[in-house]
Amino acid sequence: MIHDVTFELPPDLDINAEGDLLLFDKPYKCTSFDVVGKVRKQVQRAVGHRVKVGHAGTLDPLATGLLLICVGKMTKQVDALQAQEKTYTGTFMMGATTPSYDLEKPIDATFPYEHITREMAEEAAQSFTGEIQQVPPMFSAVKHQGERSYEIARRGEEAQLTAKNITIYEFEITRFELPEIDFRIRCSKGTYIRAIARDFGVALNSGAHLTALRRTRIGSLCVEDAIQPEIRER
Repeated sequence: MIHDVTFELPPDLDINAEGDLLLFDKPYKCTSFDVVGKVRKQVQRAVGHRVKVGHAGTLDPLATGLLLICVGKMTKQVDALQAQEKTYTGTFMMGATTPSYDLEKPIDATFPYEHITREMAEEAAQSFTGEIQQVPPMFSAVKHQGERSYEIARRGEEAQLTAKNITIYEFEITRFELPEIDFRIRCSKGTYIRAIARDFGVALNSGAHLTALRRTRIGSLCVEDAIQPEIRER
């Protein structure tokens, strides 16, 4: 389940309600909106009135890492912050696919993977670098004819989503231990790492899905400088 954990913000967290940019290390299985909601409540308790709060770049519930929360006047900077390049690390599981391209949905097909070598994986990674077109996952917030694609997917239906131009600046294979392959990717706004998992599997005549994902950087901002919420089991 996605919501089987919760978290608490540091009680002494100093937030400027007039305008602030907060860096959070988003916990596993919590949504980006969970963090926004916690910050909004804490600010409102402190100042006694509603304060505008938003995030700059959604992270999937099963991803962890850097999440930027904008408070007050800083919400005007959301678009500029979202436009900055991002860096991710994670793990592809080769030889199997899921409808969501990650662990949110169960495996729906298996494929051979024993033929894959590290050299093949590195060549495939290089083929993705530069400006490419990427079809977003069906399980995403991309709109199709006015409806969120994940709503269509949850009904068991398909839709032809439009490919979008993205840029992969770096795609490094950091560990090769089949069926797992670890990576580091530096990419532009709008990149779906889950979709890269899908396409990476196809490029290697196999299948793949994402089993771990962590955002480590947005522009010059690093997860090492982020606030660590206290995680609690529900």
